[in-house]
Order: sequence, then structure tokens, then C-alpha cells
Amino acid sequence: MPQTHGRRSRVAVVTGGASGIGEATCRHLAERNHRIAVLDLDGDGASRVAEELRAHGGEALGLTADVTDRPALDAAFAEIRATFGPAEILVTSAGLVAFDPFENITPERWSRLIDVNLTGTFHCCQAAVPDMVAARWGRIVTISSSSAQRGSPTMAHYAAAKGGVIVLTKSLARAYAPHGITVNSIPPSGIETPMQHRSQAEGDLPANEVMAGTIPLGHLGTPDDIAAAAAFLTSDEAGFITGQVLGVNGGAVL
Repeated sequence: MPQTHGRRSRVAVVTGGASGIGEATCRHLAERNHRIAVLDLDGDGASRVAEELRAHGGEALGLTADVTDRPALDAAFAEIRATFGPAEILVTSAGLVAFDPFENITPERWSRLIDVNLTGTFHCCQAAVPDMVAARWGRIVTISSSSAQRGSPTMAHYAAAKGGVIVLTKSLARAYAPHGITVNSIPPSGIETPMQHRSQAEGDLPANEVMAGTIPLGHLGTPDDIAAAAAFLTSDEAGFITGQVLGVNGGAVL
């Protein structure tokens, strides 16, 4: 990955980095000269992304990580520190989606969605924050969802979890601003990802043309659209932006 931006190299941790928005975020941060820790439940996928980044001149480490497993996550962060140094940037892209009528949501299904999307974000942030406090500099970007802003009739569990991510983001922004740490959230909408394709194949989402028809810009977004916003929010230039929810959605009305 060409390192052409001339910026200070920092240690960036991206969860869910093996595909979609997470993978694109890894690329964008590598282009900004950062050392990338690619974390994903799909360890082979994380290794593949890290290898591709290294093949293009970047520094990257691929690690298997389940964001719901705190001891394993702490071990991953320890390996990141031993390899690259303390975490300075965190993007929490790991997530799990589900579609169920509210009355059909089982307690187990509810707990699983909360565990991955909300508690997983909590674990990652809590693992990274001490490094940032010690450095008196840090950037956290959480990936939430537009469904958390407008609600969803068949995704109450997912929307509730992602709504919690937004409130957690705002709370952390206020708590850690005095330490030079910014915390912002991006709620994607209308982004074409492998997760979206799986949901379409299962009949939970309409075809691309139908979805694009609800977006004022008239087309779906890409993972790179989210990654570009995340890269900006993790930069020095975004140092006066914190506690914000930046919609990247083609103008969709929420």
C-alpha cells in the first residue's frame, strides 16, 4: 500500500476487518501510513487482508478475534502492543445482523445481537482506551446503523443494539475528551456489502435497484464511502470533532 500521505504512522485496530466496511477501512488507514491490526472472527480472512496490505508496502497484522470473548480480545490487544505498540486508533466494524418479526425474537437471539453489536463494541473500546489515555491522544470510530436512528419493524434487536452503540459513543466522547480522545459514530445506510448480499439472498432485503430507488443520490454506496469517512474521523484534522453521528447514506431521509 503506497504510503504517500506523509502523516505520522499510528497503530490502528479495525474489528471486522476481513471483509466489507472493515476491510475497506483497513486499506484507507494503511494508505495514511498507519500500522494496521486486522481483527476478525474469520482469522483466515484477517490474515488475507493483512497479507495484501503488506504486499502493497504497509505494516499489518491479522488476528483471529471474537469481540464477545473478552480474554481472547485482551490477548489480541496484547499481541498488537508487542508487535506495533499501544493502540491509538480503533474502528469497531465487527457486527451481526438479523431479521425477525418482534414477536418471534427469542431471548437467545436478542442476547446474541446485543452481545456482538453492543457488548462487543464495549469490550473493544475498554481494551483500547487505556493506551489512548496514556498517550493523551486517541481516535475511536464506532460503526452503528441508520436502523438505530429510524427503527426497523423486523430488526428490533439489531436496531436496539446499534442504538446502544450510538449512546455509548456519545458517553465515551464526553468522558474522554479531557484526555485528547475523540469518539464518533458512522451509521451506514444503503451500502453494498457482503452482509447485504447475504441478506438479499435470504429474502430479507430487496434487490439493489429497489434499494437505490429510496436514496436521493440514486445509487448504493460502497464500503470505501464509509472507510473514507472513518479515515477522516481518525485523523489529526478531525481533532475538534467528537460525540458526533456522521450519516453516510446518500441523503436518505431518516
